[in-house]
Amino acid sequence: MDDLLLLKALAFAAEKHRGHRRKDAEATPYINHLVTVALLVAEACRKVDREVVAAALLHDTLEDTDTSPDELEVVFGPRVRGLVEEVTDDKSLPKDRRKRLQVTHAPLLSREASMVKIADKISNVRDILERPPARWPESRRQAYLAWAAEVVARCPKTGTDLEKLFFETLKNRSFP
Repeated sequence: MDDLLLLKALAFAAEKHRGHRRKDAEATPYINHLVTVALLVAEACRKVDREVVAAALLHDTLEDTDTSPDELEVVFGPRVRGLVEEVTDDKSLPKDRRKRLQVTHAPLLSREASMVKIADKISNVRDILERPPARWPESRRQAYLAWAAEVVARCPKTGTDLEKLFFETLKNRSFP
């Protein structure tokens, strides 16, 4: 069954991120973000590539959970592992350095990893605009939006509407 990969990825992500919450005032379950990123990728694909959508569901597992790259490969195969690794920050580095590396590494992403990265930024920007982190002042939100735009502008073109959607989302911004 072709959809088994997506269901396995959804179940895996939900289990690994169990208890994780977004930073908004409602403490939205983190899995909502992962599903949104996967849905954006799936909608953007001309023909849905299940491994890319699975990578979208799993894009934060290496960064934010105890998941190892080998575990991802055993369960989901080398392509999914590789895509997730492409969009994973090295959490051993200081936050400012990780953010700069996202900008400098963006042009090196594969087309598929670029899709996941841009969809992630769309989801994050929407959340900042609609359900901002409870403790982020407007200046921090504005700084995030500017940084996200820099990352997306440097990502390889995906041949989808993701880039356009990202910049339209930014253009229509207003804070609650």
